[in-house]
Amino acid sequence: MPMKPTLLVLAAGMGSRYGGDKQLDKVGPSGETIIDYSIYDAIRTGFGKIVFVIRRDIEQQVKERFFDKLKGKIEVDYVFQDLDDLPPGSQVSPERKKPWGTSHAILVTEKKIREPFGVINADDFYGLDSFRILRDFLVNDKDPDSYCIVGFKLGNTLSDHGHVNRGVCRVDNNNLLVNIVETRQIEKTPTGAIAPGKDGVKIYFTGDEVVSMNLWGFKPSCYRFLGEEFRNFIKLHGMDPKAELDIPTSVDKFVKSGHIRIKVLMSNERWFGVTYREDKPFVVENINRMIKEGIYPSSIY
Repeated sequence: MPMKPTLLVLAAGMGSRYGGDKQLDKVGPSGETIIDYSIYDAIRTGFGKIVFVIRRDIEQQVKERFFDKLKGKIEVDYVFQDLDDLPPGSQVSPERKKPWGTSHAILVTEKKIREPFGVINADDFYGLDSFRILRDFLVNDKDPDSYCIVGFKLGNTLSDHGHVNRGVCRVDNNNLLVNIVETRQIEKTPTGAIAPGKDGVKIYFTGDEVVSMNLWGFKPSCYRFLGEEFRNFIKLHGMDPKAELDIPTSVDKFVKSGHIRIKVLMSNERWFGVTYREDKPFVVENINRMIKEGIYPSSIY
């Protein structure tokens, strides 16, 4: 039997622009959250285990919400992303309140994951096809230093209710990632999108650009690279109470080192999420449409 990959769910974020724990916000007709749909898609595309990265204060909610319902369907585990889960001898700011970023969130799962794994945000809806693409890569690509990102068209990821930040991917002729340019305040326009850019020079987008929505495929070799990267990060930025190490920054270092290749696999799915409270009706409407189309049942559990 082929090995079943694991799905790592990043659920320790605070949802600052949205307010409240949007990871646990109900969007389906039977009280489903966005993550319920992602787990449902992961199960039916052949993932074998779910690992949540969470804060201690939502442990009970996560257990109540997922563990009993998923019993017998898929193996489930969780890890805390603690502020003091640091390399020995680290010097850090006593004012630090927030977790250390998404790269650190992956690093804290090292003892739980031994197989190729996917990484997703808990509050992003990626769609069935995206999980199929991710699972196929994790099962079939045997190179331990070959990772992937499932990219989306920028136009399929914009909000009607305000600007968004997106990692815009540069891709070479072999569909390998060159780098990700974190681009802030991208707003939808009738012809595509626009962002302020540096020095007041506006950046115009057609909407066909490839962007990262934090849907990654990694192999266990990434823990070695991430550990090294995080130790350096803490030495340089440990005393900054707000500094975070995120996956795109780490991936950029991986690629530049020449040790790692990251394949860019395209999803044609429409991404959606609740960046702003006003996005929620759109999410609910889309889920109801997909239930009518037979993509999801009216009750997942």
